[in-house]
Amino acid sequence: MIAQLTGLVGQVEADRCVIDVGGVGYLVLASTRTLSALPQGAEVARVLIETVVREDAILLYGFIDAAERSWFRLLTTVQGVGAKVALAILSTLPASELIAAIASGDKSGLTRAAGVGARLAQRIVTELRDKCDGMPGGGAPGVVMAGVKVTGNGGVMSDALLALSGLGFRRAEAQPVVARVMDRLDGGGDLDVIIRESLKELAR
Repeated sequence: MIAQLTGLVGQVEADRCVIDVGGVGYLVLASTRTLSALPQGAEVARVLIETVVREDAILLYGFIDAAERSWFRLLTTVQGVGAKVALAILSTLPASELIAAIASGDKSGLTRAAGVGARLAQRIVTELRDKCDGMPGGGAPGVVMAGVKVTGNGGVMSDALLALSGLGFRRAEAQPVVARVMDRLDGGGDLDVIIRESLKELAR
């Protein structure tokens, strides 16, 4: 079982590359995020590998970091999400946007990925909503993904910003969005509604 490859990168294509390790070229399938982060030329690259053994092939999927590999493993637990679709999702949505889309039930955000239709997007939301807490890019003390609860005591906006920060969003990008949502709700709305609506905007 191959868990990691360290070697020279060559023959980079849209969804794959070749890693030359001691004169042996390994074909590695990867997201555009990983492929764009690989060094060019004679610089050595280290790629984490998930080995998938099928009846007709042994496939290597590469990741630039452990976080992306963790998300790949989680996504492929959903029925209908194979390795190819998981890579398409990871190519389209970084971890913070992926968490936001799942937490807010934003199916349209997920369907931006090739191979993900409305039905599959709904299944991803349903099956992973309670599993995102603690995944890279999300989870924070005082934040609960389903039925958001925040332990802050600085008012609704402060609590909303705290929750969004826990989901991986910078305060500078989240604050104007929360302000717009609260203005649209005439300053009212429950905290979980404000967070959900803010996540929809941030995930666009």
